[in-house]
Amino acid sequence: MRDKKHLVEHSNKLVEKAKEKTLFRTQRKAVEAGAHGTLDYTIKKGVNKNKIAGEKILKSKKD
Repeated sequence: MRDKKHLVEHSNKLVEKAKEKTLFRTQRKAVEAGAHGTLDYTIKKGVNKNKIAGEKILKSKKD
């Protein structure tokens, strides 16, 4: 009897966790891309300090 009780409790906990996960997935809001400077990299040092690094700057650094 004791074993069955623990197994039932454990399975109920698993079901509750699964429900919570699905609820959290559906309740998430989409984040605005690029809001508050999250998309671009700002240069911290050098001649171009406080400028946003564009594709030109990033490509020249890779080469």
